[in-house]
Amino acid sequence: MADTLTGHVGAQAVAVARAHGVDTMFTLSGAHVFPLYDGAVKADPPMPLLDVRHEQTAVFAAEGLARLTRRPGLAVLTAGPGVTNGVSAITTAHFNGSPLVVIGGRAPAEKWGQGSLQELDHPPLVAPVTKHAATVPAAADAAGDVDAAFRLATTPHRGPVFLDIPFDVIYGSADVAAPAAPQRSLIAPDGDDLGRIADLLRAARQPVLVLSSDVWQDGAELPARELAEELGLPVITTGLGRGILPGGHPLLVTRARSMAFKQADLVVVAGAPLDFRLGYGTFGTAKVVHLADSPAQVGRHADLAASAGGDLTSVFNGIRSAVRPRTEWAAWLATLRETARSAEAADAAMLEATTTPIHPGRIYGELRRALDDDAIVIGDGGDFVSFAGRFVEPAQPGRWLDPGPYGCLGTGLGYAMAARLAHPSSQVVLLLGDGAAGFSLMDVDTLVRHRLPVVMVVGNNSVWGLEKGPMQMLYGYDVAAELAPQTRYDEVVCALGGAGELVTNPDEIGPALKRGFDSGVPYLVNVITDPDAMYPRSTFGV
Repeated sequence: MADTLTGHVGAQAVAVARAHGVDTMFTLSGAHVFPLYDGAVKADPPMPLLDVRHEQTAVFAAEGLARLTRRPGLAVLTAGPGVTNGVSAITTAHFNGSPLVVIGGRAPAEKWGQGSLQELDHPPLVAPVTKHAATVPAAADAAGDVDAAFRLATTPHRGPVFLDIPFDVIYGSADVAAPAAPQRSLIAPDGDDLGRIADLLRAARQPVLVLSSDVWQDGAELPARELAEELGLPVITTGLGRGILPGGHPLLVTRARSMAFKQADLVVVAGAPLDFRLGYGTFGTAKVVHLADSPAQVGRHADLAASAGGDLTSVFNGIRSAVRPRTEWAAWLATLRETARSAEAADAAMLEATTTPIHPGRIYGELRRALDDDAIVIGDGGDFVSFAGRFVEPAQPGRWLDPGPYGCLGTGLGYAMAARLAHPSSQVVLLLGDGAAGFSLMDVDTLVRHRLPVVMVVGNNSVWGLEKGPMQMLYGYDVAAELAPQTRYDEVVCALGGAGELVTNPDEIGPALKRGFDSGVPYLVNVITDPDAMYPRSTFGV
C-alpha cells in the first residue's frame, strides 16, 4: 500500500482491506456502494467481486471465508434493506467470533431526515451483535476508520465490525496518509492462572480436554495437539476444533462424550463458550477449567476452578511445560476409548441401512467412503445435519463448517462459496436439510455464474424434523411442520445451470455422489429420506 492514499473513498477502502489480507469482496449490487466496486475493479491487481442473490449470502460467504482462512472477511451491502437483509448473518459472525468487516451504504448526510431512498440509521440496529458499529463522517476519515475496523475485527476475541458510509461521503475524495501495516498483537496469559491449571491437572485422575473453534481461529491447533499427545489426555472436539485430532486418533473420544462428562473429575474447555452445547459449564461433579482467547471471553456464569484468557498457543505451551502425565490417565483413556468404539459399532445398522424410504444414516455411510482427507464438509440444517455431527469426523482441522451456536439456517450456500475459494482443489460437500434448502438455494445461480463446483446433498424428509418430533412429544400432535413431499430440489439446481438427480434407492447414493464429484459443476443429490428416522437427541438447546 502506498504511503499516501488518493482518489475516492471506495478505492481507499479497498486498498486498506487488501492490506489486511482481504482478497474477495462479497456483495449484492446497489448504487449506494458503487465506489467500492470501482475501487475493486481498478485496484492493481483487481480485487474479485463475488455478487450473490441475497445479502445474507454475501455476509455468510465473507464470514465463512474468514473462518476457513483465518483472515478477515469483507461484505459490502447497499443501504437500507441491503443491510437489514444481512443482520442474521452478522449475528452469526458475532456468535462464531468470526473476523468480519461489513461496509454498508447509507443515505446522504446532507439530506438526512428528508426521506432519501432507503434512509435508515443502521448502526443502532447492529450494535448489539458487533464489536463496533458506526458511520464514517467524512471522506478524510474513511481510510482510518476502515483500518480500525479491520484491526478490531481481528483482535481476540474476534468478531464483526460494521461501518456505513453516507452517499455523499463514499463518492467523495481525499488525500490521506496510509495506515500503518497491520500487526498481530498477542494477549499474554497470566502465569499464575496457568500455574493453577497445571496444579489441577496434576491432581486429576480422570481429566478431559475439549478443543473447539477458537483453538483453530487463534492458530493454536498444533500446540493443542502437542499438549494432548504429550500428556495422553482424552480429547473431545467440537465446531472448527474438529480435525485437530483426526478421526481414528487414539486420544479422540468424542463418541464417548456423555460418559466422559459424567465421570470426569476435571474438564478443560478450550476455545468455546460455556453455553447450552456444553451444559452451561456444568459437568457432573467435575471441576471445570475454561481457556479462552481473551480474558473477557472467560465464562462468568459457571463455577470455574480456574481459567486463562489470552493467546492460546501460549496457554497450551505453558500448561504442557508444567505437567507430566499420570499413570491413572491411561486406564481412564482406555475406558473412554472402549465406550467410543462401542458407540461407533452400534452405528453400523444406520450407516448400512437398506430400508426405503432411506434412513439418513445411510447417506453418511456412503459419504464417508467418498470423502478425501482434505474434503470440506458444511452443514446447514437441523435434524439431517445432526447426523453429520455424529458420523463425519474430519481428517484435518479447518475442514468443517456449521452455523455455530446461533443456529441460523441459510448459511450453506455462502459457506460453500467460501470453501471453494479457500480450497479450490478440494472436495466441497454441502449437507442441506430440505427446510434449510429453502433459505438459500437460489444462490446456486451464484455458484454457476462464478464457476464454483460444489456437491450438495439434501436429506429430503419433507418435514421440519427438528420441530415435528419435539412438538409431538409435548402436545401429541404437530402443526407448521410439514413440507411438500419429495420436492425436486435437484430440478431447481438444473434450472439454474447446475446438475443433479433424485435418489430413492439406498444403493444409488454412492454412485450419485461420485457423479456429483466428477461433474465439475454445482451438483445436487436429492435423497428422499424417512421422516420417522429422527436424530436421537437428549437436548433441544435450552
